[in-house]
Amino acid sequence: MSTLLAPDETSRYRWVALANTTAAVFMSALDGSIVLIALPPIFRGIHLDPLAPSSIGYLLWMIMGYRLVQAVLVVSVGRLGDMYGRVRIYNAGFVVFTLASMLLSFDPFTQGGGAVWLIGWRVLQAVGGSMLMANSAAILTDAFPSTQRGFALGINQVAALAGQFVGLVAGGLLASIDWRWIFWINVPIGLFGTVWAYLQLRETGERKPGRIDWAGNVTFALGLGALLWGVTQGVQPYHGAAMGWANPQVVLELVGGAVLLGAFWRVERRAPDPMFDLSLFRIRAFSMGNAAAFLISLVRGGLQFIFVIWLQGIWLPLHGYRFDQTSLWSGIFLLPLTLGMLIAGPLSGYLSDRFGSRRLATAGLGVFALSLLGLLGIPVSFSYAPFAILITLNGIGGGMFAAPNTSSIMGSVPANQRGEASGMRATFMNSGTALSIGVFFSIMIAGLARHLPRALTSGLVSHGVPASAAGHVATLPPVASLFATLLGVNPVAHLLASSHVLSGLADAGLVTSPRFFAHLLSAPFGDGLAPVLWVSVTCTVLALVASAARGHQGESIERDDLEG
Repeated sequence: MSTLLAPDETSRYRWVALANTTAAVFMSALDGSIVLIALPPIFRGIHLDPLAPSSIGYLLWMIMGYRLVQAVLVVSVGRLGDMYGRVRIYNAGFVVFTLASMLLSFDPFTQGGGAVWLIGWRVLQAVGGSMLMANSAAILTDAFPSTQRGFALGINQVAALAGQFVGLVAGGLLASIDWRWIFWINVPIGLFGTVWAYLQLRETGERKPGRIDWAGNVTFALGLGALLWGVTQGVQPYHGAAMGWANPQVVLELVGGAVLLGAFWRVERRAPDPMFDLSLFRIRAFSMGNAAAFLISLVRGGLQFIFVIWLQGIWLPLHGYRFDQTSLWSGIFLLPLTLGMLIAGPLSGYLSDRFGSRRLATAGLGVFALSLLGLLGIPVSFSYAPFAILITLNGIGGGMFAAPNTSSIMGSVPANQRGEASGMRATFMNSGTALSIGVFFSIMIAGLARHLPRALTSGLVSHGVPASAAGHVATLPPVASLFATLLGVNPVAHLLASSHVLSGLADAGLVTSPRFFAHLLSAPFGDGLAPVLWVSVTCTVLALVASAARGHQGESIERDDLEG
């Protein structure tokens, strides 16, 4: 049952709800990226060979397992929030997230066992994160009137986006002390947030009683899970091929996932209490807003990886940074992007309350697209000032879009379906982020596969490396070379050391330097980067069209609730 509050209590409660949920979504989003930047010390800490064939799978699941679980679960836990209370499910999420963080910080195993331990408990952590993410926007939409909702949701949404990029810096700083700190840091925050939420948050929204739609939950979870699992496996090498899209298992997972999602659609059309109310898509602001959010999440998720690899694998080594330093500094050099989001997000949320969401969100996507076109015009070994300006514009455009878009989506649905709608919104965003690894890495690896083996062979032979040893280095799958940069490893030095050719090589110091590998990688990387950015521009333009087609703010059916 919802709780009625006095006017002064209502005003105070709004800001308590905003502070608590913003801390929660920031923490949850930060943990989606903090592992990405801390992978080098994690691999060293559990004694895992970064270039072993099995390590690619471990790396992918450490990064994407969290996103995959969130994408699958957020609608279900949002629906549970509508049925049993959004605050109740949200509070339980804090408990689960904190418990999983404790278990992650204690890894008793090494090598493959240590990796499986981390992946497994990251799954539980993602369950808690899903419960927080799915219900936070609904709690705020319940608490704030429409005249302040954009500002509140803007701060909340930008906290989630900023968390993804702050995690890159925090992961580098904390992992330089001990990799376990990236999980320990969540424990005091989680304990405080849990107690605070249980003492202060109240059920102020409407519930939607009903039964759990087991058929819908199962077909959705299995379908989306199989699809995302297949995408993750598709970027891994298969029988000598650079990628595994021809792997029968991958094809089966993709086709099976699509079939199960089709079955889910049929189940939901007939279910008396569906987990995914398809009638919400008849609301243009809801359907177009989610379409735009999905496309931008696809772009943003892919660009996050590409920016990190661009800096860690090429730009920083070319400018004299060692590979064991690049994880921290790549996060620092990406700070302008985060600052752009932090500035534009709350401001655009405030302005959307006064002037409406559609124009602001659409204008933000225009700025986002222009920043991508600008990135197409700079070389792989760029001067930092123009790069910083362009990623700042990218962050500003993303911040301008995120807050008004979230406000438009959440304000367009009935009050008793806000938990479900929030979960659906989070599903589109998390699915886009999870799918981005398949889309963007496939494009990037295709470019690398055409030119990197030849560049490595010719570059090594020209500096005295025997052709057989150079050919051995060149057979390293392009995805392994790409991921080696994420793990702070120079694959040339690693492989040549194992082939015992360095002792008789006059240019051994040059050949094994980070600058040498970065130089060989830069041209093939550029061949993959250009199509990645063009695909990003195309997706952004499609998102812009969808945003403009959402209709005017007056289409929202929940404009006046809770006002005053």
